[in-house]
Amino acid sequence: MPPESHSICQWLRAGDGIFPAMLAAIDAAGRSVCLEVYTFEDSPLGKRFLEALIRARGRGVQVRVLVDSIGSIMLSNHFWDPLRQAGGEARVFNAIDLRRWTIRSHRKLLVCDERVAIVGGFNISPAYEGDGVKSGWCDVGLSIADPPLAKRLASSFDEMFEHADFRHKRFMRWRKFGAKKTVKLPEEQILFSGPGRGRSPFKQSLRQDLAGSSDVRIMIAYFLPTWHLRHALMRVARRGGRVQLILAGKSDVPLALLAARSLYRRLLAAGVEIYEYQPQILHAKLIIVDDIVYTGSSNLDVRSLQINYELMIRFREAAVVGGARKIFEEVQKNCRRINAEDWHRAGSFWRRLKHRWAYFLLNRLDPYLARRQWRLWPK
Repeated sequence: MPPESHSICQWLRAGDGIFPAMLAAIDAAGRSVCLEVYTFEDSPLGKRFLEALIRARGRGVQVRVLVDSIGSIMLSNHFWDPLRQAGGEARVFNAIDLRRWTIRSHRKLLVCDERVAIVGGFNISPAYEGDGVKSGWCDVGLSIADPPLAKRLASSFDEMFEHADFRHKRFMRWRKFGAKKTVKLPEEQILFSGPGRGRSPFKQSLRQDLAGSSDVRIMIAYFLPTWHLRHALMRVARRGGRVQLILAGKSDVPLALLAARSLYRRLLAAGVEIYEYQPQILHAKLIIVDDIVYTGSSNLDVRSLQINYELMIRFREAAVVGGARKIFEEVQKNCRRINAEDWHRAGSFWRRLKHRWAYFLLNRLDPYLARRQWRLWPK
């Protein structure tokens, strides 16, 4: 399906739309390339990106790459040797350490020349190659030709790249001032989230937007929102608004699928419409609240909202919101709607027990371990 676009932003659907746009942006770069992803796999696709980055270095472009150590655990550090030999830089965020393994950077970002940025839920993996229907995971990206916004995103990459080694004393100072913040621009807001003290700007902004909303559409890979967000969604439905959720019918994290389903009964009872995507694994992060749209790397689960480093952008631009609605409607055609009565009748004791156990592990145990590691990690 062709991407929706206007003069500044262009929606990208699944790997067939996202990867060609990213590679074209790298090949067009004349000064700098910043690439940050959670997962980068050594594969034919990964080698295409490596070759594009090396070509950029051959033109004299500054090239820097940042991947997460857990997300890219199967990627050998030697994979980047050709890029380093060409003068580029590649770093791993928070190298695996049992004292701090729970703290991850889940951000996905490409910035070229501080003029063009691409954000979304994508990783550099063959699993994403395809149209999201016949093959490849269903994901969404957004290409943004907006120098002020791109410059801010590049600056956030600089911070993450500088602190990739996650040294505690130095990082504690950065955590206080930089991990959680909102950058306001004329048409957008960039919402940065991370671990540590303070509230998630994304979560706070979304709650405020939900407070007076009447039309909410959410397409999200991992759905385990906080109590306040869940009740904000139910309040919209109870006061006569429309709330539609497109959630995963298939998932690369089965535990997340079970945990999300533990919430279905109460959401359905409140009037929330729930749809599960059927053809492929759903990995998109797209939220539409009336005339506002959010997109980026964050899921609506405790890990994204309270633990991971994440990046979301909030838009009010009519063309961007209109394009997001079209994508939502197209994806919805390949979903199965969950019926409240059928869901209740099918709720065996064993199924409810699995859902509750998954909810406990992801909503209670995982955050507890992350908080403990953050507080007890030696200074």
